[in-house]
Amino acid sequence: MGAQWKAKHKDLAANAKGRLFGKLAKDIMIAARHGADPAANSRLRLVIEQARKVSMPKDTLDRAIKKGAGLTGESVNFEHVVYEGFAPHRVPVMVECLTDNVNRAASDMRVLFRKGQLGTSGSVAWDFDHLGMIEAEPTDASAGADPELAAIEAGAQDLEAGDEEGTTLFYTAPTELDLVSRALPAHGFTVLSTKLGYKPKNPVAPDSLSAEQLEEVEAFLAALDANEDVQNVFAGLGG
Repeated sequence: MGAQWKAKHKDLAANAKGRLFGKLAKDIMIAARHGADPAANSRLRLVIEQARKVSMPKDTLDRAIKKGAGLTGESVNFEHVVYEGFAPHRVPVMVECLTDNVNRAASDMRVLFRKGQLGTSGSVAWDFDHLGMIEAEPTDASAGADPELAAIEAGAQDLEAGDEEGTTLFYTAPTELDLVSRALPAHGFTVLSTKLGYKPKNPVAPDSLSAEQLEEVEAFLAALDANEDVQNVFAGLGG
């Protein structure tokens, strides 16, 4: 859970399907600003692959591409805003929003953080590393691609097991995200997603919290993730 918080339980994951499509649609629209052709727009191509992986309806996908590329006559104006603070029991949290209404997002964050503590800019960010994050899987599972060797050869700073079985999360300097993602295929890995994100330096160990306390933290993170303006939630909670 260190790199990015995600709903663990199947019922939460099922209920979050629509929200996931909404978040991906925003990513697609922003990527499509640089062109509607995925063959000539690598960022768009990667987001489309993520959308297909979770079975986003084709109509929803196509509509997001056209809207982002300005082919529908509609304007797409999302602002990127980062909020920081603490979940219950002093678990640090970084929240990335993509919103078309900053005042609404700020109001929602104040309400949601009543069960924790909303911080000022820099109050929590110091306890996170801002990194490029690349989720990748072996191109040929039978070939035995070595993640550690691939990380060294491609120029990644670090790596850890990904959320999905068989995947690896490669960490890079923010400025080297694109460079490393383009290098990994030559070392036996297919890139599934790329993003800039926050990795906690000193994550809170789950076993330092009681079951009830951990439940409170999970409920708080789930409420953040359910907000329409929230794109990513990064929690300083160990896996």
